[in-house]
Amino acid sequence: MKLGMPEGSLPVQEMFERFFATESTSARVRAAEPVGFDSALWSELVGLEAPLMRLSASAGGGEMSLFDACLMMEQAGRRLASAPLAEAVVAVRALGELGGDVARVWIEKVRAGGAVLTLALHPAEAGAAQLVPGGAAAEGILSFDGSEVAIEVPAAPLVAPATLGGSAIGVFVPGMGERHVIASNADAARIWMAAVEEWKVLTAAALTGLSLEVLQMAATYAAERMAFDQPIGANQGIAHPLADDVIDADGGKMLLWATLRALADGRADAASMVSQLFWWASRTATSAVAHALHTFGGYGLSNEYDLQLYHRRAKAWPLVLGDPQTELVRAGRRLLLGEAAVAPDPGPVEVDFEAPPGGEALAAETRALFASILDPAKHKLHDHSFEAHDWEVHRALGKARLLFPEWPEEWGGRGADAASTRASLAVWQEVGYIAPPRSTTGLVGDAILKFGSEELKKEVLHDFASGQKTAALGYTEPSGGSDVFAAKTRAVRDGDDWVINGQKMFTSGAEWASYVFLLTRTDPNAPKHKGLTMFLAPLDAPGVEIHPVYTFMDERTNGTFYTDVRIPDRYRIGEVNGGVTVMASALSQEQGGGSYHKNMRAMARAAEAWARKTERDGRPAIEDPRILARLARVHADANIAEALSAKVLGMRLAGVRDQAFGPAAKVFSTEAFIKDSADLLDLAAPQSLIRGQEGLGMVEMGYRHSTATTIYGGASEVLRSMVAERRLGLPRSRA
Repeated sequence: MKLGMPEGSLPVQEMFERFFATESTSARVRAAEPVGFDSALWSELVGLEAPLMRLSASAGGGEMSLFDACLMMEQAGRRLASAPLAEAVVAVRALGELGGDVARVWIEKVRAGGAVLTLALHPAEAGAAQLVPGGAAAEGILSFDGSEVAIEVPAAPLVAPATLGGSAIGVFVPGMGERHVIASNADAARIWMAAVEEWKVLTAAALTGLSLEVLQMAATYAAERMAFDQPIGANQGIAHPLADDVIDADGGKMLLWATLRALADGRADAASMVSQLFWWASRTATSAVAHALHTFGGYGLSNEYDLQLYHRRAKAWPLVLGDPQTELVRAGRRLLLGEAAVAPDPGPVEVDFEAPPGGEALAAETRALFASILDPAKHKLHDHSFEAHDWEVHRALGKARLLFPEWPEEWGGRGADAASTRASLAVWQEVGYIAPPRSTTGLVGDAILKFGSEELKKEVLHDFASGQKTAALGYTEPSGGSDVFAAKTRAVRDGDDWVINGQKMFTSGAEWASYVFLLTRTDPNAPKHKGLTMFLAPLDAPGVEIHPVYTFMDERTNGTFYTDVRIPDRYRIGEVNGGVTVMASALSQEQGGGSYHKNMRAMARAAEAWARKTERDGRPAIEDPRILARLARVHADANIAEALSAKVLGMRLAGVRDQAFGPAAKVFSTEAFIKDSADLLDLAAPQSLIRGQEGLGMVEMGYRHSTATTIYGGASEVLRSMVAERRLGLPRSRA
């Protein structure tokens, strides 16, 4: 897994970051209006041979990877570069691939003469006008008429209509100037189509850069602008939309990297991912500038503020291709109907989303054990509720030391490395045995290993590891909800014991468990975050009551009551009044994207199968563009959720400073899970209303299961505040 900036690409990023910050200032961007072309910037880009960076070395170019070209375009997007850079890069590369005298002449015109070369994004039809980005400044336009790739030289500068702004758009009418045919062979169409696909990738990178920059502008303003005696960024109504947008922009960047990886690997879904990426980058930029403008308020409408420059280009850049929603339909056709597409060659791609290799042996052993003990007719597979827990399976895994293979051998584990542990646990998802008690008990056991006394470790860890006992989580209280640090359950010291009184809600799995990981208040006079202590309370202690609470997810949770419950001090975990430290460690394990992308894909597959055998308006439903778009959107969400979850793991493995990667991944994944399950339920109605363990039953079950995912493990509102603070530098937006 390599999800940091590749060492060889870092100088590229830094060079273009400095270049565009210096040469594409807001003053230069303003001066280039209304057309949107900065001739001096273009000359400087040619001096750097930026338009030739993707041209093969044999043709005299830099032969740089598409990954590095995207780094350049991200910085160009951040600074609103007023030049047809993406168009020129792909046009010059196409000329190099097509070859021939005319192509070589034009490559040299760009290199030595600074000629502006751009790309017509739509097939050229004689007499049919189309808008071409960069066309207003172009000396040559690379076009394709269905059989020939040619460069058209306008007889006069193209008309530059007043537009939303920023793209030097010209009105191109094929056949109104000199036409120099480059190629008419079988490769001509392929190379031109690949050029358009590469333009989508580069434009998505620029839109991502634009989004990230405008969100940072808004965050800086919100941290400084005062209203009602506090920064406006302390208001969740300001902070949370910006947090959602930066999650989406970061997700878009990870989708870009995942798309490049898919292209390099020649994956069958790579072309669909290009379309998903372009659609996503466009809708994210639209949302980012809208919320940024709202943050600035009336000032954002003023021409004196740079925000309006970003607001207009967020739409102008992608819409020159057409309606981005059409690209989502195209993604569906490519993915689900096998529509042919030509994917660009990205060159070397060093990022890697695969978990580090290793663990195959432990995974094989885990798989074999499950095969011997799981019975689909008996066990509740693919069920996320605690009701799916089975003691026979749990103890068999414990006997094999496969419940917590990462634990040291002395405490009942295998001492397995991270790769082996991930591989083994992945098998649980593979076979569909979810078993929440394993997760809660593992979280508690990890806390005991880190903060518990030796006496407590000896008393409970072997029972946990062998599968004889489990633990539940006692965080939430009726009056506190997601604000777990507002806990009122009291623990009072009495000699060597503690006496506990209070109530917890949603103590799921308590009916199975022997212990509860209990957050208590031990100093009522301290600030609420500083007077808390964690305990492992035996649930069979006198004074403990467990009352069932049933949910519409077909799941039992519990209310637990503690009346004068007396437990020895050895059950304390961590320091007295040090509960926040213990809780923070535990919560960090819950805050990641998890495996919700697998749920999304399972639902999408079920809906796809339904659409293939169902007719709508006299044709298979799968051919309906609206249905294709909705299914493609679920796949796009799943791809982003998976990429963000991989980023969490990658950053942890690399020891990178936490910028709320985990909370961001959880917010995106769970919110997308809820949205997509509801939409798929609508899509396949009324058949989707019927419950079941397969087919559309997966959608109905996913719809019910998804509802709680934005609550447990940290409510989305709390996690958005964490993202706003750590990722955007906004002030605290919660008490």
